[in-house]
Order: sequence, then structure tokens, then C-alpha cells
Amino acid sequence: MIVPSYNEEETLEEVVTGLVKRGFKVLIIDDGSKDNTPQIARELVKKYKPMVYHYRHLINVGLGGAIRTGIQAALSKDADIMITFDADGQHNPDDLYNMYPPIQDGEADVVIGARDFDDMPTGRRFGNTVMNYITYVFQGSMVKDSQSGLRAFSNKAAQKLDLKSPQYGVSSEIIGEIKRKHLRLKEVPMTTIYDQRTIEKGTNTLVGIKIVLEFLNETLKK
Repeated sequence: MIVPSYNEEETLEEVVTGLVKRGFKVLIIDDGSKDNTPQIARELVKKYKPMVYHYRHLINVGLGGAIRTGIQAALSKDADIMITFDADGQHNPDDLYNMYPPIQDGEADVVIGARDFDDMPTGRRFGNTVMNYITYVFQGSMVKDSQSGLRAFSNKAAQKLDLKSPQYGVSSEIIGEIKRKHLRLKEVPMTTIYDQRTIEKGTNTLVGIKIVLEFLNETLKK
């Protein structure tokens, strides 16, 4: 389980404990946190060794960088299946039982948990809908939930990913890589726990603008 974490002192212990209790190994990727996240992560390693590992960026490099580090770490440990899981408490760990069977059964190379947009707060629903279309325009693939943080990759699929986006654009970039590398994708339903914290940390208008500018810059370079 790859858990990118940036200033997640309020939720990291609860999230990791929930994963470990369900039998999942956890790779905490601390992306240069400035709060107590590093200390909490180290304590979790001590408490749950050898189920929990901690990797730390000395500076904040962004979600894309944290996911790349997590995938590289999981590959170095010969993980058959690796799943990204947000550290802010918005995911229900029981949804994980729907994520890996399609890969194990040979139906898919990548599985993405798709949120029910009807259950989203209005602002989040609008932002995520727009990002689906932006992903389609720049990455050439339309999916139900391009910005979902719950993703499962087979070992072979993870090896093929060539991710360059340092920030939130990585979510859309992953969709593009699935298409470019001819990987089989399956989306499965997932639940999301919404509270003030998870709403504030989600994709908003400013984040969306930054992603568009990032994609435009990459397009002009080609």
C-alpha cells in the first residue's frame, strides 16, 4: 500500500493502523512534511514492523513525486500489486477488497476506485467533472473518475508507467499512461468519507488551473 503523506499528522496513524489490521503492508511516503508526520511515521514503523516502511523527501516535491517514489519502493520489494491510498482519511479501507481481484484474475492491469459524483459536495463534483474533461483533452482518455487517489497496479503495469508530473497532474497523467502503454483498465465503485479536511485538500479551482497550465507547458514542449 503506497500512502503519500504531506502534513497528515491528524489522520496518518488511524489510516495506517486500519490498513495494517486488514493485513496490508504500508509504504508511507512522507513528502517533506513540516508537522509531526515524520515522527508519527517512525513510530508506526516501530509499532508494526515489518508491515510498515517510511520513506521521506527532505523537501516537498509534490504528489507526483511522492507517487513515483512509492511505486519505485514497491517495485524494489517485488510487490505483485501496489495500491495508492490517500493519507487524509477520505478512503474506506474496506473498498480495497474490490481493488486487487481484477488484477489477480487477469481482467485488468490497473484498477481505479471511482467515486459516486452524486454524493460529492457541489464544488467537488464540479471540479472533478471538469478534470475528467481536461484529462480527456490532454490525455486522450475519458474515465469515470480521473482524479481518484485509489489506484491499483500490477507489477508489470507499474514498471511501464513513465510519470513526469510533479504535482496533482499525475492523476490525469496516469490515465494517459494507461492508454499509451495499452494497459487494461477497470473502474470499480468506491465510497468516500467527506469532512471539512478532505474537502479542503481535494482538487479545487486553483489546483485545476495549475494542472491545465502544466499540461499546456508539456504540450508546447513537444
